[in-house]
Amino acid sequence: MNLFRKKSISELIRTSQRGQTLKRELGVLDLVLLGIGATIGTGIFVLTGTGALKAGPSLMISFVIAGLTVALTALSYAEFASTVPVSGSAYTYSYATLGELIAWMIGWNLILEYLLAVSLVSAGWSGYLQSLIAGMGIHLPDVITAAPGSTSGQTTLFNLPAFLIVLLITFLLSRGIKESKRVNNLMVLLKVGIILLFIVIGIWYVKPSNWTPFVPFGSSGIFAAAAMVFSAFLGFDAITTASEEARNPRRDVPRGILFSLLICTLLYMIVAAVMTGIVPYREFAGNEDHPVSLALQIAGQNWFAGFVDLGALLGMTTVMLVLLYGLTRITFSMSRDGMLPQWFASVHPKYRTPFGTTWMFGLVAGVTGGVVPLTQIAELVNMGTLSAFITISLGIIVLRVKQPDLPRAFRCPGVPVVPLLAILFCGFLIMQLSSVTWFAFAIWLLAGLTIYFAYSHKHSALRGEK
Repeated sequence: MNLFRKKSISELIRTSQRGQTLKRELGVLDLVLLGIGATIGTGIFVLTGTGALKAGPSLMISFVIAGLTVALTALSYAEFASTVPVSGSAYTYSYATLGELIAWMIGWNLILEYLLAVSLVSAGWSGYLQSLIAGMGIHLPDVITAAPGSTSGQTTLFNLPAFLIVLLITFLLSRGIKESKRVNNLMVLLKVGIILLFIVIGIWYVKPSNWTPFVPFGSSGIFAAAAMVFSAFLGFDAITTASEEARNPRRDVPRGILFSLLICTLLYMIVAAVMTGIVPYREFAGNEDHPVSLALQIAGQNWFAGFVDLGALLGMTTVMLVLLYGLTRITFSMSRDGMLPQWFASVHPKYRTPFGTTWMFGLVAGVTGGVVPLTQIAELVNMGTLSAFITISLGIIVLRVKQPDLPRAFRCPGVPVVPLLAILFCGFLIMQLSSVTWFAFAIWLLAGLTIYFAYSHKHSALRGEK
């Protein structure tokens, strides 16, 4: 059995140009806003609360560590994106360098990562919606406000707002990339404006005494928080799934990756510093699903807390939109290669989108966000992300060795040192995740291996090649 057969880069590009194709609508600004849209949301509006409980005021250092790890990996992603301008992200890049089995497992991990990330963000979106309408005197029945077991002292059965927002996004995505792009760009500009306004207003209420002790849980707390907030940087990965809908993917996708990552890292650090300067970190307990609006409430700026809730809703809406978009494009590529049934690569004749796949994943993500507690989702998302990043960093080293003369519009600097550092950083963060997360991830991997040997290996487009 040839488990490590590879698909050449030239063949990957030819395959993307045959049969049902996607519509090229995205320029470099669209890709930067796509990256910001997928990145700025949960990280600032949700994970800052849970991260502060692990690291205290040193959360800003946790964001630096996570951002540095992502930056090292992003350079490898940028080179791949300029060399292999095909949808599929880490799955496609692994197929060209490390072989089919590894590519399948990475694709399988990406499905877990993106699907659960949408569910994770939908739960945070629900928390901010409830905070916003509570300011208007509107309170939803407890049973439909959260997943079972999410809150103490309340009986909750289903997170209905989380489910409904995913359905709305699914409807939008199924209608076409042009419409989705316009909505994303508008919401990204609005939410960044609100975040900047929060910084300008909140900085006047920072009390340096709240930063003492700066590292209450030691270095282990900083690293644990870094592992927790790592998924906040998922956005740049989603940009690579848009390669087949970018007008000039070799040039614009690397730019979109690096520009959006720089902007988002700076915003994360500043917001974490301001937020923990306003609120003593212990007070985030029980309020971690809307920490930024909590900071403004404590500062006495209740009038603006509502705007922050609105910004959070816009921010997390774009995150879900881009991640669900990326998920359908990854499975589109996997299906085209025979790894999944051809139905996943079916394109609607009018909307030119993977219509059925979009609705299938939207329903699964919506139900998951409705019934699974927030904290149980976050670490699994990070496990899938980190494993994909390790593979990409290894793949760029392999590609440089085996195809050194391949035309590259962007070259990762410092190969192999930079990719090796990315592997070490990602591996270190993986070790900070809980044993329960490792066990759940092992079950997912086992399920993936079963599907590969039962279906994917036999139906691969490369099955007749040596």
